[in-house]
Amino acid sequence: MHAFLPFNLDDIVPEQDAPAPEKVIAGDPKFTTWLVETTDNETLFSGVWEATPGAWKISYDEWEFCSILSGRSVLTDKDGVTREIGPGDSFVLQPGFSGTWEVLETTRKLFVIRLPS
Repeated sequence: MHAFLPFNLDDIVPEQDAPAPEKVIAGDPKFTTWLVETTDNETLFSGVWEATPGAWKISYDEWEFCSILSGRSVLTDKDGVTREIGPGDSFVLQPGFSGTWEVLETTRKLFVIRLPS
């Protein structure tokens, strides 16, 4: 266990992914994830995530803290409440959140995810 763990992306091989095709609403979004640490029996994750422009449906069973580093996105919840997010914005998505994530400009965020036990 590390007492101090820097987020040095140069030392991490990123994972490439995309939303499931049935979730995509617009565009051809692609994800890149630099997973920095996994702990607590693989229920706690932290790292950096980046997505290219597009829109997809989201539904959260997990708890996630996000801090936007660059780019612009729009989150819309199931009730139609829209929030534009960009550099410097930080927020928590709680279990039960659902709606859409639309990337307007390639967006990069820091994240910490806690999966349900």
